[in-house]
Amino acid sequence: MSLTRRQFITGTTALALILAAGSAVDLPLVGDALAQTANPADLAQAGPLGDVVEGRPDAPVTIIEYASMTCSHCAHFAVTTYPEMKKKYIDTGKVRYILREFPLDPLAAGAFMLARCAGNDKYYPMVEMLFQKQKDWVVQNPIPPLLSLAKQAGFTQESFESCLKDQKILEGIESVRTHGAEKLGVNSTPTFFINGKVVRGAMTMDELDKQVQPLLKS
Repeated sequence: MSLTRRQFITGTTALALILAAGSAVDLPLVGDALAQTANPADLAQAGPLGDVVEGRPDAPVTIIEYASMTCSHCAHFAVTTYPEMKKKYIDTGKVRYILREFPLDPLAAGAFMLARCAGNDKYYPMVEMLFQKQKDWVVQNPIPPLLSLAKQAGFTQESFESCLKDQKILEGIESVRTHGAEKLGVNSTPTFFINGKVVRGAMTMDELDKQVQPLLKS
């Protein structure tokens, strides 16, 4: 099943797309080859839904991650590296972190929609839970396990279905994805921008240290 951008955001809902697709289905990517550094103005531009930011606004290092909720490498980073990064850098005021949505399929878009619907204060806990349980819901029939996880976060079946039918949220997420692809050249996940420098692929904590430590000393 192939989906154009127009089909993705027009005249349908994430819920319908998930049901039609069955599970993760790649969306076509656009954009030029990824540059080594990003245009600061393009990188600073948040989507219509706004950025959800962790860390101090005046932190010396800003890390922006473009991820897909169905990406196994993104899940690996979220489960193994992110907790240590948060403890060592975010909670100590050294790093300002932003996760931006780059769904590679309708199911990933739906999962991000649930995180958005949970509210900014619950966005990262919802994302963390979905990454931790990724193998449970990235399946042929994803709606039942997604609903079960959403209920743990306070959703009802009604609010769950309403969220996945919210065209404004879907279009907001797709806007972030399109901007990342067309203006920043993102074409795979995870892709990180560390003070504007591009780093591709899930990093270990040692690899992250090598990127962050020189910026803290400069």
